[in-house]
Amino acid sequence: MLAETDCCCHVVVPGKYLEKNGRVPGNVIVKALLQYLLNIKAMKDYGYFLAVTDLKSIGSGHIEDSCGCAHFPVNFSCRIFTPIAGEIMVGIVHKVLRFGVFLKSGPMNYVYLSAQTMPNYHFEPGGENKSFLNNERSRIQIGVAIRFVILAARWAETEGEYGVLASLVGDSLGPIALAGNDGLDI
Repeated sequence: MLAETDCCCHVVVPGKYLEKNGRVPGNVIVKALLQYLLNIKAMKDYGYFLAVTDLKSIGSGHIEDSCGCAHFPVNFSCRIFTPIAGEIMVGIVHKVLRFGVFLKSGPMNYVYLSAQTMPNYHFEPGGENKSFLNNERSRIQIGVAIRFVILAARWAETEGEYGVLASLVGDSLGPIALAGNDGLDI
């Protein structure tokens, strides 16, 4: 689910950016905020950070004597994405295993599509070209785009992002063709 939300976080600015009067330029604080969001990528309470849309306020900072860093509370609005059960999405297969496939979809790297949730598909071992094939010769292999429905999503603290369980049970779900080059060279 895409949403716009207000967030607050504490940004740490290294002491080398402090001016002689003890101030820190606003652009340095904003850069530190963007770098922080890029590094964490997602938070359990918010979801995946896609874009900062508005900088509301930068609070007065305090300098920590032990490291010489400055800490600033920053309030901002941002666009977020949170995976919700029942949402239909598109992902690209990046790993094929005997019991299912892993997809990447938008900012999510851990989307698992179990063989049990792929009706009429069976595993085709083939060395490095492992795939799932159905009776209509539709193939799921590395690089294929898949339309899927989210069954469940859970925050994985160790990875710092959501783990998603996907399914192909439903109408219009499965391998799809993406717009663009279809692999034909003219």
